[in-house]
Amino acid sequence: MTKGSRLLTILVLATILSVTWSPTALAELEWESDGWLTTSLATDRLEGGDEFGCYQMLHLSWNLDPGAMSIECKEYIETKIDASKWGGNVISTYAPSSLTMAQHEIIAKQGLVVHGDLNGLEESAWHDSQDVPLDIWDWYNLGRRGGSLEQVIGSVDTVKQAVEEGGLVNLYWVGRVDDASIRYDRDIANYLNNDADAWLTTWGESWSYWTVDRCYEFTDELVQQENETILYFESLQAESCNSVAPEAWNVPITWKIDTEGIDVSEIIVIDLELGNNTLPNIADAKNSAEGWFQVSGEYLHLSVLNGHKVEIHLSQQTNDYDIIGRSQFWNNHTAAVTIASHHTSDLFLWSKGFTDYSSIKFTWLLEPRLSDGYSIWLPIAVIITTSSTILGMLYLLKRDGMGPLAEKERPKKG
Repeated sequence: MTKGSRLLTILVLATILSVTWSPTALAELEWESDGWLTTSLATDRLEGGDEFGCYQMLHLSWNLDPGAMSIECKEYIETKIDASKWGGNVISTYAPSSLTMAQHEIIAKQGLVVHGDLNGLEESAWHDSQDVPLDIWDWYNLGRRGGSLEQVIGSVDTVKQAVEEGGLVNLYWVGRVDDASIRYDRDIANYLNNDADAWLTTWGESWSYWTVDRCYEFTDELVQQENETILYFESLQAESCNSVAPEAWNVPITWKIDTEGIDVSEIIVIDLELGNNTLPNIADAKNSAEGWFQVSGEYLHLSVLNGHKVEIHLSQQTNDYDIIGRSQFWNNHTAAVTIASHHTSDLFLWSKGFTDYSSIKFTWLLEPRLSDGYSIWLPIAVIITTSSTILGMLYLLKRDGMGPLAEKERPKKG
């Protein structure tokens, strides 16, 4: 065998080994998708207001390639289920504390714009009640407030204090550690579900609501009727605003409207295709929806999707009104609460204890799970089988005097 033939043989075998032992090839053997994401369990949680975001892909590293991690994690989710009932695109993700701002920018360019939590950046959002986000990059370091939902670790008093202080409160949750189930604190769950005066929301929903402050357009018109006045109002889906935050979902936005002390009798959404419908009174509601409420003689708080035109029926005739603007949180709440579920690899196990808490909403940060059938001997078996096949082919070629193993005729001596 010539040196060139030997080199070719070595290169062929080295290629086989390198491909077989590559991280991607190993990952295909190591993890499997969470099958619950394609069942009614996931769609029920989606329709109930939960959100699905990224945690990680097991075969990739946030530090080594945040772009690839973002792309593959988004694909893992979006090929199975929408991220939210308000939008299909994934916009929320876990991010470790070791990343630089440049790496966070790479993640954001893939459409993941909410990064949490406590990841060490100087810029931040909601690390305390006064840490109000002003710029897009503030959301690259979402705070963790209120502690944990876990039993023993969590404290209902800590959660109550955070809610009373106001701002966005972000709790931590993990359903299992190794094979051990984690119990949640029922006092915290009952308080949030039944008593907390707060908007119970998710990362992406709260971010989408916040983006309206950066750009909004609306139309309004007052029309006099015989015994009443009708105010027509529509928050527009303007292209100029969509380009400011293209990842944002169209979520209900609460507008404060000064009716000069006149009470509202009815609000109707105008829908030329499906027909008009009356908006409900949502005075005590905790979860995002369209509707309205008004304390007699005070501001009207109208929650409506962009693109939905409404007619507001005032109980008396008037020529005076003013669109004050958007309230900080939906339905004029002074506090918002999110619960981030980390390492969610089995939606059933992570969520099974919360079926009785209809108001609590989770941001499920997803990752695949390790395959039950994975064995370190599998890649070795692949190597042996593949190598044997290649060597067998080379041997057959040798018998026919072909290939790199074939003996070459030596030149005759003259």
